[in-house]
Amino acid sequence: MMNRGAFLAAAALVVLAAPRAAWAQPPTRIPRVGYLTSNSALATAPLLNAFRDGLRELGWLEGQNIALEIRLAEGRIDEVPRLTSELVRLPVDVFVASGPLVIRAAQQATATIPIVMAIVHEPVAFGFVKSLAHPGGNITGVAFQDSELSTKRLQLLKDVVPRMRRVILLWNSTGGGETSLRAAQAAAQQLGLTTRALEVKRAEDLPAAFASLKTGGAQAVIQLASPFFNVHRKRLGDLAASHHLPMTCEVRQFVADGCLMSYGPSFADMTHRAAGYVDKILKGAKPADLPVEQPTKFELAINVKTAKTIGVTIPRSVLLRADWVVEP
Repeated sequence: MMNRGAFLAAAALVVLAAPRAAWAQPPTRIPRVGYLTSNSALATAPLLNAFRDGLRELGWLEGQNIALEIRLAEGRIDEVPRLTSELVRLPVDVFVASGPLVIRAAQQATATIPIVMAIVHEPVAFGFVKSLAHPGGNITGVAFQDSELSTKRLQLLKDVVPRMRRVILLWNSTGGGETSLRAAQAAAQQLGLTTRALEVKRAEDLPAAFASLKTGGAQAVIQLASPFFNVHRKRLGDLAASHHLPMTCEVRQFVADGCLMSYGPSFADMTHRAAGYVDKILKGAKPADLPVEQPTKFELAINVKTAKTIGVTIPRSVLLRADWVVEP
């Protein structure tokens, strides 16, 4: 039987040893989430804020129980593969990818890390998922159908320019431009409009492209989704206005920079909802079992200042439907 002195000595050893054992344990690892987009910091800021808000609402606090690894290509498309590899090598526990170009790079870089699509159109056509209901593989997220939006954008433009018959489809092959082009051509055909596709590959080619549109008898322009145009959206707006060409663009950020109007899903809302996928995956769900969701929030944005500059009157019926208006 242990006497009193031996017992006290043993107890003291336990007390002294306990902190040392605790010190020896490695700190608890918090999950790491990678976020990659080809856009600039300025264009990405409101989307990142929406994503962080979504995480916070679900109990994920950056620096406390989750770490974010943000990578921005700043419009340099050739940087996307390197940044993708960087995130995969860390490694991240979940890869959030914005835009088809980035999602493709992530898909090619890893078949095991879960990939959440934040902003993309036609994910089945791109081969990112097998179907919206049953994605399969390691990719899921939020996506919209560009074919439906093309019809809506053309109809809105026709409401503003009733005599419109000839439309230029301004496109760039990066970021799934071909898919958007086909959707717009099909929508125009249904509305009885004549279209001409004009691809612009370099920023320095934009002035000549717009000059050719005006001399060629173009009555309006549809800007199709592409990271390239997003980087140069201010220049697009200025050129369209200087040539007095009504132009419909992808999302409202273009309208803020001078485009006449836009109609599309709220990218901030889509990115906010992407946080829900991150939450489910970090809690054990598999991407293959999480259906791809479609946007529920769409925005019509109109730049009345641009309308006055190019001599176009926005019908009151269209203005009343607008969610966001730039006044003169």
